[in-house]
Amino acid sequence: MKTRKHKTLKFYQNLGKLFYAIAAADNQVHVAETNKLKALVKKEWLAIDDIEDVFGTDAAYQIEIVFEWLNTNEELDKEECYNNFVAYKKDQKHLFTENVNQLIYKTAHAIADSFSGKNKSELILLAKLKIELNKA
Repeated sequence: MKTRKHKTLKFYQNLGKLFYAIAAADNQVHVAETNKLKALVKKEWLAIDDIEDVFGTDAAYQIEIVFEWLNTNEELDKEECYNNFVAYKKDQKHLFTENVNQLIYKTAHAIADSFSGKNKSELILLAKLKIELNKA
């Protein structure tokens, strides 16, 4: 049970990395993107499972925590964050069901669309994500 919990926390942490990469695709994370992420975590991601972190907080909040930490740490590369997510997905394929993949893409799309629509760099990253999520 503890192993599954550990993987689930990492799952949410890697989603935080992915969503940060989407928001930072244009080299700036806007308040609207952060607000959209927080709204979607509350509306969609909290209902995924009942896993909690060591503090008794729903594990889905790890998405926000990692996203905000990455946003305040200027030394981290958005491409590295995206690549970390892809590597995790390849290693933990069983966690990425069709419904989860749809919610991941829906969230990424909403974040990219939240500030003045999607720009070229966001569109490219969304296309890469779509291809990655469609891989078996």
